[in-house]
Amino acid sequence: MTTLPTDADWAVTRVPVGRAEAAGLLREYFEELSSRYYGRQPTEAEIDEAIAESPNHDLVPPRGLFLVAHHRDDLAGCVGLRIHTPEIAEITRMFVRRPFRGRGAASRLLVALEAEAAGLGITTLRLETRNNLVEARKLYAKHGYAEVPPYAERPYAEHWFEKRLGTG
Repeated sequence: MTTLPTDADWAVTRVPVGRAEAAGLLREYFEELSSRYYGRQPTEAEIDEAIAESPNHDLVPPRGLFLVAHHRDDLAGCVGLRIHTPEIAEITRMFVRRPFRGRGAASRLLVALEAEAAGLGITTLRLETRNNLVEARKLYAKHGYAEVPPYAERPYAEHWFEKRLGTG
């Protein structure tokens, strides 16, 4: 299990996905994914289309949850959880803003999400990601996620990972 140093400057909290800070982070998330996909800055319409194609309305209890990381008073990143069965949930919307990358924000979000999931009785976490999200694949491997065969067919998904909670 990954243990993070205690740092009073960091906080990860559960927030409603409809809150302004969550909506802003999710817009940045989709902007980054779109820019990597297009190889250029996406238009506002392209970002709106990406959000419409993959809504976030289910990242609320009892079907999911949404976490936000703050470094002091600054928004640093977010991650969501979709509950598929009482034992299986999926990680989604992992995003860290550029100024906070390489500072442990993603690991803090992931560790907090795993704790929330375990508290809900989830025993298996899954996720999918794309080829060009190399940093994400490294993060998940570092935290004990193993690459598995596809568990769902989705556009843009190229790698699938799974972790049994309590196994490292």
